[in-house]
Amino acid sequence: MVWSRRTVVSGIASLLLLWPLTACTPRTPTDPSGEAPAGEASATLPLTVGAIPDQDPEQLQRLYTRLAEYLSAELGVPVEYKPVTDYAAAVTAFRVGDLDLVWFGGLTGVQARLQVPDAQAIAQRDIDAEFQSVFIANTNSNLAEIEDISELTALKGRTLTFGSESSTSGRLMPQYFLEQAGVVPTDFKGEVGFSGNHDATIKLVEAGTYEVGALNSQVWEQRVAEGAVDESRVSVIWYTPPYYDYHWVISPEVEERYGEGFVERVQTALTRLDPSVPEQQEILELFGAETFIPTQNENYAQIEAVGRQIGKIQ
Repeated sequence: MVWSRRTVVSGIASLLLLWPLTACTPRTPTDPSGEAPAGEASATLPLTVGAIPDQDPEQLQRLYTRLAEYLSAELGVPVEYKPVTDYAAAVTAFRVGDLDLVWFGGLTGVQARLQVPDAQAIAQRDIDAEFQSVFIANTNSNLAEIEDISELTALKGRTLTFGSESSTSGRLMPQYFLEQAGVVPTDFKGEVGFSGNHDATIKLVEAGTYEVGALNSQVWEQRVAEGAVDESRVSVIWYTPPYYDYHWVISPEVEERYGEGFVERVQTALTRLDPSVPEQQEILELFGAETFIPTQNENYAQIEAVGRQIGKIQ
């Protein structure tokens, strides 16, 4: 091939223009083999955080955006919140690797860990070691407060809605306690409902669509405190005995991506949220917690047993 003088000059000029850009471009460190060290090449990939959609989506977006900002600063990696459509979608996203760290209820947490070997429950709120559900009733039902679990038989023949089908506090444990009293789903009038989330349960019972509903006690108390409940139309008739519930579950794959010890770093970041720091206090308040504390897989053995008993875990 014959090169003209013009072609050579143009080529040299192009190389001179590109050289400063190439020299200034950051590079990923490499080991002698030319490959990026373990964890380095993927350290810029975001840690994806998710949660079961148990409340109003706008409130969840606000909460997890604040949390993602906090975790990113604490861990030194980008953190991204990814909302999901329902409880089952949260479990699936964790199983396939679309979510790395998820705020699960007791049942969904167990379901997720059973599908991802070596996944760990790492933190829960201070209130989650003795969590409770509430049964609420429309005032037109004329149902009296229940003093003892045996009195749940008074709900036979009434209409009832749970929350999500996979909710621990809105379905699993309420159904378990009903069955302890000898009350099964077929004892209710018509088909038992599934509202989808705790806020929806309150609204359905308040409107009289269902006479009775079961939900998360914390959400109920928060909505009452906010003045979001018409207490002339709906009220609590029973608090369940306590049980373990909500918790953070993390995928073992994060250690491959961000390095050994990353799971412990995430646990530390969650448990060091400080109510004396305004930004962190806001996160804790949105979670309805004073603090987060460490937890472990074994704490949810009762949830797993009940899940298997009612067929939600095979």
